[in-house]
Amino acid sequence: MDDTTRIELEAAAFRALLHHLMEKRPDVQNIDLMNLGGFCRNCLSRWYQEAANAKGIPMTKDEAREIVYGMPYADWVAQTQTEADAVKKAAFDVAFAENVGPKP
Repeated sequence: MDDTTRIELEAAAFRALLHHLMEKRPDVQNIDLMNLGGFCRNCLSRWYQEAANAKGIPMTKDEAREIVYGMPYADWVAQTQTEADAVKKAAFDVAFAENVGPKP
């Protein structure tokens, strides 16, 4: 497979993932994604921002989050996010440390 085709397929898969998270499963909480998969929507937006910045494209955290969430982050939180219990929060702290690093 040539590089152009590979990149097009990777981009299509990424768009499908975003669509799935935005349209089909907005109910899936970030904490559950992080606890089970080691990443969440915020990770995706950070990776997107880092890729843009590496290409010399200025992008803020908020701009990247709006791409991944399909709306401003604060709106998504208000519409979709639920409070996590203590068990999920403790698991999140472990998953975050293992997959992202120490909390700032």
